[in-house]
Amino acid sequence: MNSQADTQEPEPTALENSAELRGAKAGQNLDMVMDIPINLSLELGHTRMSIRELLRLTQGSVVKLDRPGGDPLDILVNGCLVARGEVVVINERFGVRITDIVSPEERIRRLR
Repeated sequence: MNSQADTQEPEPTALENSAELRGAKAGQNLDMVMDIPINLSLELGHTRMSIRELLRLTQGSVVKLDRPGGDPLDILVNGCLVARGEVVVINERFGVRITDIVSPEERIRRLR
């Protein structure tokens, strides 16, 4: 004998409504984006030049950038500044040591 109570969905338990479960669901949602590729770039500085100046560059030419030596370089993810760091050399390969993470407030301020 089927009553209406037997066919209804069970009420969520206290655990299902808890922050712990919401955190687990958020973790599962985050796992969905973990393999999405991003572009990570490191920026030493900028300069502006004419096409004439660009065409005059040869091997050994020095291009002056807008930053003084020793300033941290910018670490960008998909073109957005997320951190700053310094160049390091490990086993004859270049790398970057992160020295500062940009705050969410500063990232939002830079979007304007």
